[in-house]
Amino acid sequence: MTAAVKVAQIRAPAAMRAAVLEARAAGRRVGFVPTMGALHEGHASLVERAAAECDDVVVSIFVNPTQFGPTEDFARYPRTLAADAALLEPRGARWIFVPEPADMYPPGAATRVVVDGPARPFEGEIRPGHFAGVATVVCRLFHCVPADVAYFGAKDWQQTLVVKRMVCDLGLPIEITVCPTVREADGLAMSSRNAYLGVDERQRAVALHEGLCAAERLWQSGADVAAVELAIRQPLEARGIAIDYAAVVAAETLEPLPVAGAEPPAIALVAGRLGSTRLIDNRLLPPRSRTR
Repeated sequence: MTAAVKVAQIRAPAAMRAAVLEARAAGRRVGFVPTMGALHEGHASLVERAAAECDDVVVSIFVNPTQFGPTEDFARYPRTLAADAALLEPRGARWIFVPEPADMYPPGAATRVVVDGPARPFEGEIRPGHFAGVATVVCRLFHCVPADVAYFGAKDWQQTLVVKRMVCDLGLPIEITVCPTVREADGLAMSSRNAYLGVDERQRAVALHEGLCAAERLWQSGADVAAVELAIRQPLEARGIAIDYAAVVAAETLEPLPVAGAEPPAIALVAGRLGSTRLIDNRLLPPRSRTR
């Protein structure tokens, strides 16, 4: 772990952009970790990966209003800047970029980035407008932080596909690195929203991980997609978790898998609700080739 260094906080986009461009002009590789704050060890792992591969690291903290629906948790989303800065100091971050909403969405702002393809199913269906908000703010952040490479966590798999699609389609000059999901000791994927869970809900939430583990075992045994999807659902149903989706699809497109023949890389996706808290998770499935 990198020795603790006081992390500089920058609020003005122009100042942030100038600092990154100056570093890159000096031959330094800059990594970028976009976040909404309420940081945990999953975020820390992204920062540590960036610090290991880059000379300088920027972490943005911005709770983006445009990716929350009207009934979602924007108002109660945790704002913990002091604790976030303390977590980052020993991890190798050089700068924290903390813009104001008016910096990201100037008065009269009328432009949105809309991604189709991987943004259409699952979260795109359940949360209309969510990925337009994500793509817009990430595009804006990439302008404010013109880094060499940006780091995202695999827990938000569909989001990583949306960001990669946007970067490719718009020709944005930045690499995208997707890092493994970091989990609690019982397998629950680390998420800022885990803090919303009551004691009983937290115990039940591990069903998402259990369902994905069962799905992987069945997948490796040669089971068909319907059986694997059922295996994801059963632990959630047994613990009273409302299921938004439990699906096995092509990992890079989120399209249905072919009926027969060689299969593309696959992923199991799950989303469920415990009370007012919504959790998502996924697991990449090992390749196999068979006729179903």
